[in-house]
Amino acid sequence: MVIKVGNIVSHTGALEWGAGKVMEITASSAMIQFSDGKNRKIAVSHFTTLQPAAPDSFLPPPEGPVVMKAARVARAPKAAKKKTVSS
Repeated sequence: MVIKVGNIVSHTGALEWGAGKVMEITASSAMIQFSDGKNRKIAVSHFTTLQPAAPDSFLPPPEGPVVMKAARVARAPKAAKKKTVSS
C-alpha cells in the first residue's frame, strides 16, 4: 500500500485505535491521527500493518478546551552543608 498524506487507514494490529488519517510522512515514518484521539508515528518498516479504511470511518477527535498544566512551584534551594575543619 502506498501511504500518502490524507489517506484514511487502519492498523491491523490495533483495531481499537480506530481509523486514522495520515498527517505527515517522512523518509522513516508516517504521523497518523487516530480516532481515539492520539497521534502515532508508524515506522516505514511497519507500513505493512496499515490497510486502507473507508473515508467516513475516520472520526476526528472532538476539539475540546485546551487544558493548561498547573505551573510548577519552584523548590527552595537545599541548605549547604557546613564544612568542618579537622585539626
